[in-house]
Amino acid sequence: ENQVSSISVGMPTCSFDKNGKEINKVPWFPRKISEIDNTANRVLMYGTELDADHPGFKDNEYRKRRKHFTDIAMNYRHGQPIPHIDYTEEEVKTWGTVYRELNKLYPKFACREHIKNLPLLSQHCGYREDNVPQLQDVSDFLKERTGFQLRPVAGYLSPRDFLAGLAFRVFHCTQYIRHGSNPLYTPEPDCCHELLGHMALLAEPSFAQFSQEIGLASLGATDNDIEKLATCYFFTVEFGLCKQDGDMKVYGAGLLSSIAELKYAVSDRSETKPFDPISTSKVECLITTFQQQYFYTDSFEQAKEKMRSFASTIKRPFAVRYNPYTQSVEVLDNARQIATVVNELKGDLCIISDAVKKLAIKE
Repeated sequence: ENQVSSISVGMPTCSFDKNGKEINKVPWFPRKISEIDNTANRVLMYGTELDADHPGFKDNEYRKRRKHFTDIAMNYRHGQPIPHIDYTEEEVKTWGTVYRELNKLYPKFACREHIKNLPLLSQHCGYREDNVPQLQDVSDFLKERTGFQLRPVAGYLSPRDFLAGLAFRVFHCTQYIRHGSNPLYTPEPDCCHELLGHMALLAEPSFAQFSQEIGLASLGATDNDIEKLATCYFFTVEFGLCKQDGDMKVYGAGLLSSIAELKYAVSDRSETKPFDPISTSKVECLITTFQQQYFYTDSFEQAKEKMRSFASTIKRPFAVRYNPYTQSVEVLDNARQIATVVNELKGDLCIISDAVKKLAIKE
């Protein structure tokens, strides 16, 4: 009741009480897909800088190669084709080792959606043991399947910037390959992880929507809520399990790209719990060791419903909606905007009602 006015120029920023004190400050977030250009280069880890314990730290040729990939990502802008990479013989060999060993495990451990879509990636995107797929080919395939598209990135982004990309169905994806001295280990996400772990699930409509909804929930959220959402993302999209036909299967990309942890997560040695966003968001994410516990759901739809309920607890002075026609985020903070959405939904409901009637006539 003490709130007097709200300033909103293009997007919500902040409000002031009657004494002029700022309240409800909202962190900046992209409103248009092209505005991801403003955040995509804010790399927190790696890029051209490698830690002393990184397998490629003392390899000058590898470091030069990493700088090449960093330059590509840093110069990329929305709407441009993703540059084609001529991978070296060593890089193709490393990819081939990872590809071959993981594909031995997928039939037993991967979820049915991953198993279903992986052959499509081979057919349309050149997934083979002797060929590293090009990001543009994969991006084109995903765009047709679920509306997702890829964007090259130099290394780790902040959780806020990475999740914001998901809101627009943009997945930030590395192009570099892990160091060849140890093909089955990487201290960071590389394109083996991205292409083998993430892409098959991003080609699945229900999973793509789940990922986008986490991204939408992050827009304008507080740092504390971002941390909670990122943790939920970590234990689902990266390390999630699901029950299928009575067996525990894997859909998390971190597991689907790690031979050792993939086996461990579904073994009797690991601790598994039902996914609950409230409790899961408080669990520590481990980067250099296996997770202490894993979380499972009965379906992506169940995970989506739980995340929707959790997202509704995030305190923002507005709601957001993605407009796929303009590839922009609409901020819903007044009655006129909400009425516009309702009118659009009426049109969709008319189409559904007509389809149901025609289906009833056929039956």
